Amino acid sequence: MAGSSRKKSDSSSGSLPADVDLETLYGAVGGDAADDEDAELIVVPPVRLLPVAELAAAALRVPLLADAIRLAHWVAPFRPVDQWGELGAELETQAALALDLVPDDGDADVALARVAEAWSLAVDLELIEVSDATESDRAPAADAAGTASSDTASSGTESAAAEVARPGVGLEALGDLERADPETVLDVWETAASIVAGTAVEAEIDLGVPDDPSRTAEDESEAEYAELEEAREETQGLLDDALQVLYESSAFAATEAEETVSLGVLAALLVSPEGQDPDEEMLGDITAVMVALDPMLQDLAAIGMVDYSPIDPTLFEEEDGGDETVVLDGADEELNQAQAARFGMARLTPLGVHGVRQWLLADGYQAPLVGEHARGDAVELLTGICASSNVLPQEEIREWLIGREPLAAAAELLAASRGNDLVAPVKRMFCGAALDQLGAPAAPAVREVLADPELAGLATAWLTGQGTPDLPELSRPVLLWSQIDAIAAQLIDSATEEEGFRELILRVTESQRTEELFAELWRVDHPYTTAVLEAVGELHPDKSTAKEARKAAYKARSKAGSQGR
Repeated sequence: MAGSSRKKSDSSSGSLPADVDLETLYGAVGGDAADDEDAELIVVPPVRLLPVAELAAAALRVPLLADAIRLAHWVAPFRPVDQWGELGAELETQAALALDLVPDDGDADVALARVAEAWSLAVDLELIEVSDATESDRAPAADAAGTASSDTASSGTESAAAEVARPGVGLEALGDLERADPETVLDVWETAASIVAGTAVEAEIDLGVPDDPSRTAEDESEAEYAELEEAREETQGLLDDALQVLYESSAFAATEAEETVSLGVLAALLVSPEGQDPDEEMLGDITAVMVALDPMLQDLAAIGMVDYSPIDPTLFEEEDGGDETVVLDGADEELNQAQAARFGMARLTPLGVHGVRQWLLADGYQAPLVGEHARGDAVELLTGICASSNVLPQEEIREWLIGREPLAAAAELLAASRGNDLVAPVKRMFCGAALDQLGAPAAPAVREVLADPELAGLATAWLTGQGTPDLPELSRPVLLWSQIDAIAAQLIDSATEEEGFRELILRVTESQRTEELFAELWRVDHPYTTAVLEAVGELHPDKSTAKEARKAAYKARSKAGSQGR
């Protein structure tokens, strides 16, 4: 199978030097990264994908898959295989030369390893099929053996040609690569990636069942099977979690550099309990995870899923005690980055983002794409953003605005923001975010709604931010309603940080006498009046203000109850 040629050397099953500290493992990557990750990884963020044709072209450029396809063409019309269904040393050498797999330094072992890996993958993908030889297959071999004695030729031909390899149905499905269907190419690559990932997990499993004289052979077999399954599930879970972290990094990163995660950070995120920074006591577990992930990520790099710089082999402890220690003085950022790279750096490629997303979908996760809510009108945009738990609002807005005339887009967004439903405050908040992206060209449309009671507060605040002079003053009822609406939007939006929410309620209350303010606020006819006052009463740092807010919330609740709401 693909990837089976990778052997676990003594060093890869060892450990990193014990004196490597957390700062070294984290390298130049921000230390706040651990705080941003959800250990459960339940909500999958939206990602951007390259067009299918570009992904397919990238798949065909992956050396391992390209080698497998070329090897499948090379075996045509057939090639004899040995009793294990392999080409054998002589034909492997011929294939390496024919496919130009010999490196510049002439290392034959490297060339033969590439042939072996390509052969395994080609067979698994049914690009190559091994079957019994027919009489017509044996005839050419017999002719080639004509100079040998009849007994030797007969015996050698029968054994050599008992089975042959031919191009398989997988290669036929691909057809002419220059005109290959991109979806078909991606299907082949996805299957290849699954095969390589599965083999990487199997290769990493280290099963050792201690001898127990009291156990029968049947007990021993059951124990081995149970431990094998447990080890497989644990290793597969570790790889899945690591790929999900890299997937999230790709989703939230603005640049390729931000997508790249040091292996130390990746391991720390997987080891540290949710919301807890890693400490020195966790260092042993972190390094163990790094060592386990390193060979698996190397295998995934071979199939084009990740860009990966593996751990520098000189960092592993040697069995004879000749350890190489690594000490960072932390004085030079470039030195830190260089040292961090020695401990492994990983990022998903565009193909890898596509592949992980396909696996997530297959496992029943929602794995949205950026722009899924930007395909309709402004109502669909704002409604979709508000209704989705895994959405990047600014990205959806940016996608929706592409190709739209700013003034018309602003007018449509403002119209879609009207209403008194339960998510209307958030719609108005995101409308404001869209207006920020549009900038000054949106101003005429915003001026048009200054007389609208539901939009006047948003319009006045936005135009003020744009430096517009001589704006009409909001009436007291509209001002109070807009304040409730703005706080409600922050209260509803799950992305709002508590500290930011506190700052907002402080701004609303700091310039007004709180007793008079809350005497007015509880009377405001807004769906979230009670909820907003309760939140202010809970979170406002000033005790007297919080008490006034709670009293006002009680009155608002009583009012709503008397009105049957």
